[in-house]
Amino acid sequence: MLTKPKAKQLQFTSPHALTSCLVPSSVHEAFLDSQWVKAMEEEFITLQRNQTWDLVPFFMDTNLIGCKWVYRIKYTPDGIIFKHKGRLVAKGFFQTPGVDYIETFSPVVKAPTI
Repeated sequence: MLTKPKAKQLQFTSPHALTSCLVPSSVHEAFLDSQWVKAMEEEFITLQRNQTWDLVPFFMDTNLIGCKWVYRIKYTPDGIIFKHKGRLVAKGFFQTPGVDYIETFSPVVKAPTI
């Protein structure tokens, strides 16, 4: 007697499988969630504390560089959400070394990251 094979059940083996719906795709979406607002505030405070940028006057012949917020959810090894992380990144692909910038900033790896 031939039996019909059982239908396969879809199983999520990773807690990260559904994060794309949790991570905002724009700053407007991020402002709707207090956890993302807090993450952006922490990033901005860190940038000010590290003095990674200077506010300078704009001149018409200057190349104006934009920026973008990038959002990530950080997890513990057992898959529990550890924190919401917001990063403000410059759109550096519009820059020319020596013309638009002289020095760069690279954050130092911290022990919790490893």
